[in-house]
Amino acid sequence: MTTSVAGELAGLELPVERGCPFAPPAEYERLREQAPISKVRLTSGGEAWWVSGHEEGRAILADRRFSSDRRKDGFPLFNLDAATLQQLRRQPPLMIGMDGAEHSAARRPVIGEFTVKRLAALRPRIQDIVDHFVDDMLATDRRPIDLVQALSLPVPSLVICELLGVPYTDHDFFQSRTAVVVRRTSSSEDRRRALAELRAYIDDLITRKESEPGDDLFGRQIARQRQAGTLDHTGLVSMAFLLLTAGHETTANMISLGVLGLLNHPEQLALITADPGKTPMAVEELLRFFTIADATVSRVATEDVQIGGVSIKAGEGVIVSSLSANWDPSVFENPAELDLERGARQHLAFGFGPHQCLGQNLARLELQIVFDTLFRRIPTLRLAAPVEELAFKTDAVIYGAYELPVAW
Repeated sequence: MTTSVAGELAGLELPVERGCPFAPPAEYERLREQAPISKVRLTSGGEAWWVSGHEEGRAILADRRFSSDRRKDGFPLFNLDAATLQQLRRQPPLMIGMDGAEHSAARRPVIGEFTVKRLAALRPRIQDIVDHFVDDMLATDRRPIDLVQALSLPVPSLVICELLGVPYTDHDFFQSRTAVVVRRTSSSEDRRRALAELRAYIDDLITRKESEPGDDLFGRQIARQRQAGTLDHTGLVSMAFLLLTAGHETTANMISLGVLGLLNHPEQLALITADPGKTPMAVEELLRFFTIADATVSRVATEDVQIGGVSIKAGEGVIVSSLSANWDPSVFENPAELDLERGARQHLAFGFGPHQCLGQNLARLELQIVFDTLFRRIPTLRLAAPVEELAFKTDAVIYGAYELPVAW
């Protein structure tokens, strides 16, 4: 296997912005075909190994010789200047930046909050939340409306706020700061300010909850730690930062793109409106098809490793392109086709291995309820603008649509 790509790809800097909302950049396909593990230059500077094959990506994400610790030299980070990097390194690591026993110890106490059984008990409340915002949509005489603001953002924001015990009245604050953090075009100064403001808000939130813990995820964590004599304020702040910022942005973008994909493929939409029992399978295909968190699954090798015939040296950064892997035709036949009956559970949209997304079951449940409810209650829903006129988040590390005008 070669470790470089010839010709037009030789000078490529990654990641590449998506030119079409329904397909990865063409460069990703050529990389996957010619060299599934390639040394590339990054748009933020420096080099890293770019992994675009499904088999190779899963192998790396399951291999404990690749570290998730963002403080290690060689870890590939985008858009971080020296000052922001130092700010990151001074703070306690988030769960996604831990390895081994440290990661297991941080993840174990909260994993029970996201089991299928526990989330099934939340289904009626999530259904109420979705119905509430669909009621508001139906009550307005204004057309078109922006689905992002009417449904996509408020549903996961309210769900995660109730689950964690965060006042929903603060959602504008943390949504706006999170948007600055994930946008590639944000200045380093704006990103540092947003990070500092988010951590200060969450630090104050945990302090208040330590005084009056409620029946929510953080209240239960505080009670458990107090009983064990291990109250860890700093650790709770880091956990809250991760769950709050990740718990709404990703699902909100998938709601918008999922609706867009279904409206753009009416023959596929008809499958789930005729048989809602197919919606869980449809959600997996939509997750695979759009793969909104591309180029965010990064690692750094802690020792020399051979993967797919390529030698990766200790200290070298690795980026698994989950978008490219999820369009690997050796795993997903005709990947450019949105096929809701494909059965795509082996996708990497939630990662793989020890760091597979903690909230994946919650995201699946929200998406299933939203799609079933929205198209049942508003069967004539349609796009109110051509796809080519929509503004997509090509400037952010989490892909999505800034607006999605709809009518009925």
